[in-house]
Amino acid sequence: MLEVVHITGIALLLGNLVLLELRVFGRGALLPVRELARLSLTLAASGFCLAAASGLLMFSTQPYELLSNRAFTLKMLLLLIAGCNAALFHARRSLDKLDGTARVLMLTSTLIWLGVLTCGRWIAYR
Repeated sequence: MLEVVHITGIALLLGNLVLLELRVFGRGALLPVRELARLSLTLAASGFCLAAASGLLMFSTQPYELLSNRAFTLKMLLLLIAGCNAALFHARRSLDKLDGTARVLMLTSTLIWLGVLTCGRWIAYR
């Protein structure tokens, strides 16, 4: 059940980030970016909280094994990079600009999160 909660959180997070990314890339131009961002980022943050809470609970069941797992270590590093990327995106007020840098940061975010997902799957096989 804990894995179901974790996957649900990931789906909420990544699905809503991709939705916002599409808007930053100009799709759905009739949708006001601020209102869409408020909704999608709220849902993404909720998804992150679900994934983080369930992930911490899963970690607590086998911390030593996970800390020695390279896929887990890489996943944690990617999570840190994702946080820094999001902080940069918001610090430069990218939603107000919707420029090339905003698009690069959004695409980078999606690629980082896909890396997090990949590492999450590799954890079981390491």
